Amino acid sequence: MTGAPTRAGATTTGRARAHDPASLGPDQRVRPTQEDPFVASLSSVVGGPLGEHAVAGRARFFTPLRAVLLLGVVVLALAWFAKAPCLQQYPGERGLELDWRDGRQYVAMCYSDTVPLYTAERLDVGGVPYVTSWVDRREDGSEQVRYMEYPVLTGFFQWANARLADLWLVGAQAGVLPGGLAVVVYFDLSAVWLALAWLVTLWALVRLRPGRPWDAAIAAVSPLVAVHAFTNFDTLAVAAATLGMLAWARRRPVLAGVVLGIGAAAKLYPLFLLFPLLLLCLRAGRMRSWWAATAAGVLSLGLVNLPVALAAPAGWWEFFRLNGDRGADPDSLYNIVAGLTGWSGFDGPLAPGQPPSVLNAVSAVLFAVCCLAIGVLVVRAPRRPRFAAIAFLVIVAFLLTNKVWSPQYSLWLVPLAVLAYPRWRPLLAWMAIDALVWVPRMYYYLGTDAKGLPAPWFYGAVLLRDVAVLAIAALVLRSVLRPELDPVRTPRDPSFSRGLDDPDGGVLDGAPDDARRLARADAVLDAVTGLVGRRRRERGGDRVAR
Repeated sequence: MTGAPTRAGATTTGRARAHDPASLGPDQRVRPTQEDPFVASLSSVVGGPLGEHAVAGRARFFTPLRAVLLLGVVVLALAWFAKAPCLQQYPGERGLELDWRDGRQYVAMCYSDTVPLYTAERLDVGGVPYVTSWVDRREDGSEQVRYMEYPVLTGFFQWANARLADLWLVGAQAGVLPGGLAVVVYFDLSAVWLALAWLVTLWALVRLRPGRPWDAAIAAVSPLVAVHAFTNFDTLAVAAATLGMLAWARRRPVLAGVVLGIGAAAKLYPLFLLFPLLLLCLRAGRMRSWWAATAAGVLSLGLVNLPVALAAPAGWWEFFRLNGDRGADPDSLYNIVAGLTGWSGFDGPLAPGQPPSVLNAVSAVLFAVCCLAIGVLVVRAPRRPRFAAIAFLVIVAFLLTNKVWSPQYSLWLVPLAVLAYPRWRPLLAWMAIDALVWVPRMYYYLGTDAKGLPAPWFYGAVLLRDVAVLAIAALVLRSVLRPELDPVRTPRDPSFSRGLDDPDGGVLDGAPDDARRLARADAVLDAVTGLVGRRRRERGGDRVAR
């Protein structure tokens, strides 16, 4: 017996089984070598596209999931080798030392935050995050008490790996394990967990797209992973965000909220995914699920943070203090405009330790304006947008308006882009451009005195990266405004789209819009638009009269 029909033409039984690979017949799987011309051309090295009469989904061992994970392992291995030059050692005055002489970390383009943080965060001497403090001296000679600068889970992730490194070295001294510098052992152990987190991300992407498992291969071979998987600790938050989306897609909003909350305790961005869910649930009238996810997310985030906040309030607050006090990072649009024009910034010259209050406010307001615009898009879209599409646009808006865009933050966009617009050529083009910004960045940090690049070269590369990201956002926006161009909803194999309105939407998948709520939102927008138009006409009339 089939379920009741929905507006999208699906059945409740079909939607319940949408994420079960075993429920998909051979003709319900998208075949990228037949659907995507770029993939078809790449397939020539392995014999060409899949034949018209070939049957997909029959492999016993090399299933799409295992193939995607294998690709991920290969790229992660390349990522480790890219950082390996920064693990070289030399005999110094105090024995073996890490060879970062003469800017080696920039010349070899192998820099990773993991290495300097091992000593900077006092992990090498057994420091406890948020409890252990130290004093930094500012340029003006004043002093600042410092603590661990990362969110709670990332801070204790670093501490746990430092203690594992201590145990490893004990085994090395006993002749049981190979030895090495403590910081090298620490980096390698951290890399193992970060790599596992990325493989979990790939696994979740495949599970989110059982009919399109090869979409996850775009993320698996991403040049951004080869460059930034081990630059910082962001794969932890990326894995949590993707798992949270998977839980939501499986119609488990409480679990989704818990996972997103835990991810936000590593990096705040997974919690931003609740905003696109709010917009979509408002349009569909499914607020009960959103409230369940939001309450679970806030509660889990609070439970992780509360013990640290109570035990070491000054140390716990360090992350928020530092983010408020820091100026515009080199990768931000604010810094690029200042560097290219000589502009002194919204706040003008600042004293050491003085927070850029105006910049903070401008950044927050610009992000809020972008979120309002995305809200209007969700209301006015001809068909309710997919969760992944709106999530991608929200994170892009945050990165472009934020005063900080650390290079590894681009990893946040990779799973969302794959889910929002799974087209190989544009996504790989953007990822390659974004990854290649690492080259001018490293030589910009090296400094012109050491034969590095002048700042304008770096600024130009970052602007090119921003344009590439905006191009992908434009493609996603087009798919929202013209749903017939959405590659997930209307693939070339029409049997796949049967019963799938939003494969990531969970309770939103196939749900009709709340007509009454949508009409009220339209009325509010019409009223605001009319008010703005009338004021513009009045100002125009005043100018003519003068």
